[in-house]
Amino acid sequence: MPFDLTIPTNDNEHSFNVTIQEGASAVFVGANGSGKTRLAVLIETALGERVHRISAHRALTLNPGVPKIKESMALNGLRYGNAADNASLGHRSNHRWPGGKPAVALLNDFDFLVQALFAEQSRVALVSHTKDRAHIQHEANATKFERLKAIWEHLLPHRELVISGDDIQVRAPGGADLYSASDMSDGERAIFYLVGQTLEAAEGSLLLIDEPELHVHRSIMNKLWDQLENARPDCALVFITHDLEFAASRVGQKYVIRDYMSVGPRWTVESVPEDTGFSEELTTLLLGSRRPILFVEGDLGSLDKAVYRCVYPQWTVVPRGSCKDVVHAVTTMRANAALTRIQCAGIVDADGYGALDIVRLQELGVAVLPVSEIENLFLLPEISRQIAATEHLTTDDIDLRIGALENEILTMAAQPNVIEPVVRRYALRRIDRSLKNTDLSLQQTIDDIAADYRHQTESLDIQAIAQERRNKINTAIDGRDLPALLSLVDNKGMLAQAASRLKNTGRGPFEGWLTRVLLNDRAPGLVQALHHVLPQIAAT
Repeated sequence: MPFDLTIPTNDNEHSFNVTIQEGASAVFVGANGSGKTRLAVLIETALGERVHRISAHRALTLNPGVPKIKESMALNGLRYGNAADNASLGHRSNHRWPGGKPAVALLNDFDFLVQALFAEQSRVALVSHTKDRAHIQHEANATKFERLKAIWEHLLPHRELVISGDDIQVRAPGGADLYSASDMSDGERAIFYLVGQTLEAAEGSLLLIDEPELHVHRSIMNKLWDQLENARPDCALVFITHDLEFAASRVGQKYVIRDYMSVGPRWTVESVPEDTGFSEELTTLLLGSRRPILFVEGDLGSLDKAVYRCVYPQWTVVPRGSCKDVVHAVTTMRANAALTRIQCAGIVDADGYGALDIVRLQELGVAVLPVSEIENLFLLPEISRQIAATEHLTTDDIDLRIGALENEILTMAAQPNVIEPVVRRYALRRIDRSLKNTDLSLQQTIDDIAADYRHQTESLDIQAIAQERRNKINTAIDGRDLPALLSLVDNKGMLAQAASRLKNTGRGPFEGWLTRVLLNDRAPGLVQALHHVLPQIAAT
């Protein structure tokens, strides 16, 4: 029998309906404050006995010596928080969730779980024993403890569970030294708890797991839930998480919780569409972001992240690799019907773009940095002056340092072993762009294709391209035009010069210092200078 979920929405006129079949799973992804746990409570309340919810706020103290009780009482305690024989769903709101606060109460049911596992083991063992005594041929059924042990040891092959009739111990596989299961690590206990909860859920339940990633190492996360989904094909699983990587790894429909209003309560929920041109993980991030999206070049290292976060705090910054990838991301997102309501823009390195190229990129929604790479920002006089000011120097001393740094950069950039690699990289980029823009689709024969290709590429004068770049670099050096030079030359050694001259340190510590002061807002003058030189991109 399927599980039908009805979620009140913020438009007040329509609800968001989700149907989950037995044996299937679904994932709801949302940021902090998006009402994920409140949604879990809504689902639990609406479906009643059919739901077994595992809260994110759960106690993981494992006590193997807990008193042994009847299986029915243990299951009542596990499902309702009350072990009495007459316990029912009505007890759940105040016993399983103390104080009647199911969204915030600590779920403290590990003892009931262990009691249920021991009781089920005793019952199954007694059945087998009775049949053996009566000489009845039969196949022994695996206890839930045995199934738990098999899954747990598959995930944690460096440990072995030793389960007796009244105790749980652990050892290295084949080892002699035992220790109590109460001394297991947080991750080991979390896996034990999640496996046990899944196995003990009533037949045909909807298992609702809030933050399934808690205390579980990412390397075994997918294996764990693959095992548990296979172990309970009679159940449906709903995961509620903020972990995009985990969400993308699961098979099943994905939903993004975009917004939440406590009055009602009401949510804004959307399905994660397919075929957006982005990976499922990135699509989920885009839909779930409460801020506009800013695509940038690179892999968003610590320094890049610090710069973009302090200058564009209203944006969610997403790294996309190369300039081409940034442009593709912006145009894809703006053209996709499922994503057009989300504002997006891009920023790319200068990379030798001419004025016409910059205009074309701006028309696409992509801004261009004033420098060839983000590290060069800190060599601009306006910014390096603010860095020197953090040393509490006099104005004259700051002027001396900035002047000395400018001389060192201009001298370094004039060296052939600096200029030629820069020219080579520039020429390769120009050739790559030209070849990618070569269109031979109108030609009908191989000969025509070959002739048109020669015609289109013959105009690409590589020597002229290289000389043009050398001339621009030399002109900037001769004119002592440092901003122009920094838009043309990319060389990591220049940042090392700034580190030595401005902070008397190496490049690594310098980048670390920059990252810290930018992220912690400890250099407002530096942040203001970055705001001034970087492209202005308004978030609507």
